[in-house]
Amino acid sequence: MWRQDHNGFSHQDPGFLDLVLNKKAEIVRVYLPPDANTLLSVTDHCLRSRGYVNVVVAGKQSAPQWLDMPAAIAHCDAGIGIWHWASNDGGTEPDVVIACSGDVPTLEALAGVAILREHLPDLKVRLVNVVDLMKLQPESEHSHGLSDVAFDALFTTDKPIIFAFHGYPSLIHRLTYRRTNHNNLHVRGYKEEGTTTTPFDMCVLNQIDRFNIARDVIKRVPGLAATSTDTTQFIEAKLAAHRSYIIEHGIDMPEILNWKWKNSRVT
Repeated sequence: MWRQDHNGFSHQDPGFLDLVLNKKAEIVRVYLPPDANTLLSVTDHCLRSRGYVNVVVAGKQSAPQWLDMPAAIAHCDAGIGIWHWASNDGGTEPDVVIACSGDVPTLEALAGVAILREHLPDLKVRLVNVVDLMKLQPESEHSHGLSDVAFDALFTTDKPIIFAFHGYPSLIHRLTYRRTNHNNLHVRGYKEEGTTTTPFDMCVLNQIDRFNIARDVIKRVPGLAATSTDTTQFIEAKLAAHRSYIIEHGIDMPEILNWKWKNSRVT
């Protein structure tokens, strides 16, 4: 979907996940590994399992590698977790939680965090990555589900959450509607926008891109918008530059194509 190449709408429908999650919790599992090592770990687990319907969502294009193999295995075993190397809350209460599930959403969430850390260094950001989608459900609804205490420890009880998701945003709300902080959960995902265009423009059209994520944080954190006009102007200028560039060149800007996390765990 997010890397549709030149297939247009025929490759843009992620509704399969919604359909799968209508099935019994006893047999359904959904995994969205963010990179190649987590994909290997998830695939190893799925091939060893019996009596389950395992859905694994992964792209076919080259993508960044975020975790080395031991870290990937540990992350997949947990199914969800804080990426401390991408966060700057120092283990304290953050100002905002940026969550992500899926390879492209994870890339854009990390790039959004990088923008915030560069332009608003005093803002305490926590990044949470979700591999096992069932972790979002209460433990009473799914055997993989987190307790309310464990969920709140990741997502807080009262801070804004910007969640970048591979599929339709309503699915995340469906899984988390009983959680304490659900009113502060703002999900960004596919919303039937797009055409045969560049990969990053697909993200922009659906507002799941790094610039819209950063802008969303500025909008949602109380009092931040009034003190962040320079950053907001920077974001608006980048979105305008992106649009002009793809119209002229037909590909994404080099700074998008070549972007890397400066402190990546794996180089």
